[in-house]
Amino acid sequence: MFRGKIAIIGAGFVGSTTAFAIMSGGIFNEIVLIDIDRDKADGDAMDMAHGEAFVKPCRVYSGGYDECRDADIIVITAGANQKPGETRLELINKNVSIFRSVIGEIVKYAPSDVILLVVTNPVDVLTYVAYKLSGLPRCQVLGSGTVLDTARLKYMLSEHTGIDARSCHTYIIGEHGDSEVAAWSVTNIAGITMDEFAAQTGLCTREDRERMYNAVKNAAYEIIDKKGATFYAIALAVERITSCIAGEENSMLTVSGVLDGQYGMADIAMSVPAKLGGTGVSWIPEVCFSNEETAGLRESGNTLRDCMKSVGF
Repeated sequence: MFRGKIAIIGAGFVGSTTAFAIMSGGIFNEIVLIDIDRDKADGDAMDMAHGEAFVKPCRVYSGGYDECRDADIIVITAGANQKPGETRLELINKNVSIFRSVIGEIVKYAPSDVILLVVTNPVDVLTYVAYKLSGLPRCQVLGSGTVLDTARLKYMLSEHTGIDARSCHTYIIGEHGDSEVAAWSVTNIAGITMDEFAAQTGLCTREDRERMYNAVKNAAYEIIDKKGATFYAIALAVERITSCIAGEENSMLTVSGVLDGQYGMADIAMSVPAKLGGTGVSWIPEVCFSNEETAGLRESGNTLRDCMKSVGF
């Protein structure tokens, strides 16, 4: 089923860049920007609309929450920005308060089969908050999770080996943040495991893998220190997620979904490989990660659970 209209809540760096990436992708025929600063949303919408002659037919405009009435997907990027030196989880109190208002407005208007995609950080905590506040089925509420982190690791592998990132297969799982886990046990390059690749080439040694993992984990902090915010790559990640839903691809992406017993955890949102299609998250399988990685995943879940408890969820 083609999903034609997407609403983006928040017209900051991430929201506006996401709208531009989605417009360029040519999948949706309507994009509406909603922001508390109506002039900013108007300006962004006008700027993009003036380029409609260069892309597939797509109407871009701004509006209020009533525009969620016939939206197929609602992307939430609204919230306080991460400051230099601030962790994603330190944002929690500010953004939970914002989400109480945003989700309240969304549920007034959005259809019952709408899919909510949370991008605001800390994304795993706020995905669970959105799930609880919205009352929507768990399959219809997801976060951008570690889709970007996974892409960053593919980039690191590509840079290290000289092999196209699209031939590097890996996952970052758990929290989108400091407790995330690199799933090296299932990582492969063209079907070659990391240990075998290291044996054949001398690359991707355990030391190399640790360096790449740390580079991925700290990438956002480095970019924020240099330019104040990250928005290009996350916008492309959101375009990938939304086009996967719209195209009913049933691709496996590391979105943040609400677990229901998988990996020994339930009633928590975090990132693991999930089947994503036209109705949202349709299946969360249990991948055979190593014992160490599974333990790290559960520890990451405990970190997120402690944060949720601190704000009453």
